[in-house]
Amino acid sequence: MLLQLFYCCELPPLIMNATDKIANGRQKRDLREGPVMAHLIRLGIPMTIGIVAVMSAAVVDTYYISRLGTVPLAAISFCVPVLFALQSLSIGLGIGASSVVSRAAGEGSRDHLARLVTDALMLAVLIVATVSVVGALSVEPLFKLLRASPELMPGIKAYMNIAFIGAAFIVGPMVAGNILRALGDARLPGMTMVAGAVINLILDPFLIFGIGPFPRMELAGAALATVLSNVVAVLVMGWIMVRREKLILLHIPPWKELKESWGEVLRIGLPAIGTNLISPISMAIITAVFASFGYAAVAGLGVAGRIEFLFAIPLLALSASIGPITGQNGGAGKLDRVREAFNASFRIVFIWTAFTAILLFVLSGFIARIFSSDPDVVAISRLYLMVLPITAAGYGVVITAAAGFNALGRPLPGLLMSFVRSIILSSFGAWVGGHFYGLHGAIAAMAMANVVVGLAAWFWVRQASMKARKNGRADKKPLAMAD
Repeated sequence: MLLQLFYCCELPPLIMNATDKIANGRQKRDLREGPVMAHLIRLGIPMTIGIVAVMSAAVVDTYYISRLGTVPLAAISFCVPVLFALQSLSIGLGIGASSVVSRAAGEGSRDHLARLVTDALMLAVLIVATVSVVGALSVEPLFKLLRASPELMPGIKAYMNIAFIGAAFIVGPMVAGNILRALGDARLPGMTMVAGAVINLILDPFLIFGIGPFPRMELAGAALATVLSNVVAVLVMGWIMVRREKLILLHIPPWKELKESWGEVLRIGLPAIGTNLISPISMAIITAVFASFGYAAVAGLGVAGRIEFLFAIPLLALSASIGPITGQNGGAGKLDRVREAFNASFRIVFIWTAFTAILLFVLSGFIARIFSSDPDVVAISRLYLMVLPITAAGYGVVITAAAGFNALGRPLPGLLMSFVRSIILSSFGAWVGGHFYGLHGAIAAMAMANVVVGLAAWFWVRQASMKARKNGRADKKPLAMAD
């Protein structure tokens, strides 16, 4: 019914004019042609702005909730891991959809492309609908398992009931945005992320505190603000894909064809979901290691980790940008451009992380003192910020290589590299290093994990490129990174 409305109804003139401006103002960019570095930058800048906007909204959201008191703040803290799992699901499905769509776009068949886009979105809707129903029916037992106290349960249920019901509007923008980026359009998804964050920020105080005609909903209001902002994003992206791109088909294909499409999306998406779940597991283990050295160590880790993540945003945007380029060019058999995309992304990684390492090394003490006056917390934060950013290039190489592999239909290398770096070398290494050499040993182990796996990722890409050049051919699996 919604798709029929998209096809049959006319938007108000103002929205129609805005849509036309977006369509006419954006040159259709074929990622198979033109400078690869320029494509990386063009795709990466809107993504960077979008991530910053979403992060800012999350921080302000937490601030508003903190004004409600300690109990609501603790309740939302319990919700974060589950919300992250939903986010990992959406990222994984988005990566799977982006991989198959970018390669189909590179092959040049518009009918096949439309079929894959429709099937990928249909799969996402079915999976999310299942998660929504199961999640909404199991909120209380789930959070009892996570050891939430009875005092926190009302707030948790108020937030998560709405979050689960609106899960489709959380996953939808991520999958749709990845599909549009796979087609070379990074501007619209970036603009939509910013617009969603702004809408969220505007709605938050009204729905949380009950300003004006709005009822005071507290945690439920925070959840509803997020869902409503994502509803707007789904409507905008849905309109673009139906009316401008004309990539949504209303007929259901034969089961064999549908199963083949879904299988390809899940073949990439499931390992990508696993890859995204590795990071919080690793962080939990490392936090436990630091906790053995006292509260100051955990606080120092928290401060330094937030600063490190802030400077890693361009790397995350880069990892979202390389996939459409490698996917389209891989699908077209243009292996030289695939290799150029990897090499260009690695150059960006090294330039950015060198700048970051120098800046944080010089300003580490000043930055740490902004967040804490405790000398122990400052000392630990400073040690972390002076050492880890020096090796951040390894982390950047890993995530960009993994994203490039995923787009080429090779999800396992990324999963393997992330697991080895985060769980085996970083987490286990921090435990061993901390046991024998204290905090200095733990931090050194985390730094070495970046270096070792970063070098391995670079070597893996290099060997795969040499093999592809030697074979001198293109097929359905254009750059066999792991074969």
